[in-house]
Amino acid sequence: MPGRRHAVRFLGVDLAWRDQAADLPANETGLVAIDRYGEVLDASWRRGVPDSLAWVDRAAGTGDALMFVDASLVVRNDSGQRSCETQVGQRYGRWKVSANSTNRGSPRLAGVSFLRAAERGGWRYSDGWQGPPHGGRFLSETYPYTVLVGAPELGYRCERPRYKRKPRGMPAAVWRSVRAANCDELIGRLRKLADADPPLVLESNPVTRELAEVRSPTADADYKHREDLIDALLCAWAASLWDRYGLDRCQVLGLPGDEPAATIIAPARAEQRG
Repeated sequence: MPGRRHAVRFLGVDLAWRDQAADLPANETGLVAIDRYGEVLDASWRRGVPDSLAWVDRAAGTGDALMFVDASLVVRNDSGQRSCETQVGQRYGRWKVSANSTNRGSPRLAGVSFLRAAERGGWRYSDGWQGPPHGGRFLSETYPYTVLVGAPELGYRCERPRYKRKPRGMPAAVWRSVRAANCDELIGRLRKLADADPPLVLESNPVTRELAEVRSPTADADYKHREDLIDALLCAWAASLWDRYGLDRCQVLGLPGDEPAATIIAPARAEQRG
């Protein structure tokens, strides 16, 4: 059964995992803010942790907000893989979903910097073990691939959509066309969330409306620009789903332990639960 809706706004952040450096600017971060009715309040891109956080602070408004971030926010392990990442493969591997390994030696830890900066600005981290938070500004970690295969509304019952990594052996020129077609199909499924509970209405904002009106590009840079926004949309909608249904529709990946615990909050079908 759905629970009471707590947050006023839901934010999705597809964070570029590498920190910005003086000689190497960060890649683009996709950013989306939606309300409880699925209206897209804002959608944009920024580079680097400070500019991305400034955007979410403004987009969150003055009320309660819940932000889901696609990046490793809490990293305590010196080597190997976080338990939440291992559980992604264990529970979603049948759908061709796994997670990259993150540890303190990893070169891409912008998520850790993002969490620290967000906490200095008044955001609080929620690991999810107590269910959806309420009464303030909270952020948690999610993973878009688990959203795609864990939410029945999107219809990926057997396998994740191939809109990112090139399959082995496929020529790059062929892959770019296949990738664009797969992305357009995914966008078509996102449009159908307008009638879901909770909803997501792409046509409510000119930036996200363009996703539905303009075919996906084949050029790598242009495509990555679009992909980052799609993943941010998935993060924002997952935050809304978590707020609406909690553990009835989502699971917490990871192990309880030292605070804060490193977790991934993931939509889940019954057969994907541990």
